[in-house]
Amino acid sequence: MSQSLDRALTVLAALAEGRRTLDELAATVGVHKTTVLRLLRTLETHRFVHRDDIRHYRLGTALFDLANRALDDRDVRRCAEPALRALNERTGHTVHLASYEGGEVVYIDKYESTHQVRMYSRVGKRAPLHCTAVAKVLVAAFESSRRREIAESVQYTAMTENTITTPEAYLAELAAVADRGWALDDSEHEDFIHCVAAPIRGARGEVLAAASVSVPKVLLDHDGLLALVPDLLTATEQASHACGWARG
Repeated sequence: MSQSLDRALTVLAALAEGRRTLDELAATVGVHKTTVLRLLRTLETHRFVHRDDIRHYRLGTALFDLANRALDDRDVRRCAEPALRALNERTGHTVHLASYEGGEVVYIDKYESTHQVRMYSRVGKRAPLHCTAVAKVLVAAFESSRRREIAESVQYTAMTENTITTPEAYLAELAAVADRGWALDDSEHEDFIHCVAAPIRGARGEVLAAASVSVPKVLLDHDGLLALVPDLLTATEQASHACGWARG
């Protein structure tokens, strides 16, 4: 990667965390302010960066336009929308759509809860592989050798007291998910939220994405969450049909 491109990407990543001054960006990149200023002027010309006031810079509109166009190009996002939106309206709870890309699980769509108690999440955020329901669904779809390879590469950070912390336990969980057709996050990622997820399939039966329903525990207990599984499976089956899948 060219040095200028690497520095420009570092600048954009810093601005994604919030607006920054020239001095702050120079410190982040580790170069003189004049070098960063040249980068900023080029990025500003192409609307990737916007000068907020005399001192501060923030991300520009071109990045949001590119992100939206990239998301709109995802067939699974478009074809799953009616079923997932209906699931969200029927349950009132947060519905996510996630895909596996380059060793990471990323949220690619979200339908916000209608309840006053909500959870924080956003499109583009990465989901930990070992403690989220969507990630379990997506990894469980791989062949056993690939599952083991992933299980041995995961950093098993204990997010809560329920988090899976060993490759052996993770592989056993993936086998259970593959067998029953849906996954549970039993407050493994955040101790106040639990979640169920199921796969969305394509024309060849391949898993294209995972859809989930996430609920704060103050709204539904464990049994109440599991009672949502039939609605979730109905929605993911409808979304799968819309994406070209036909049950054999």
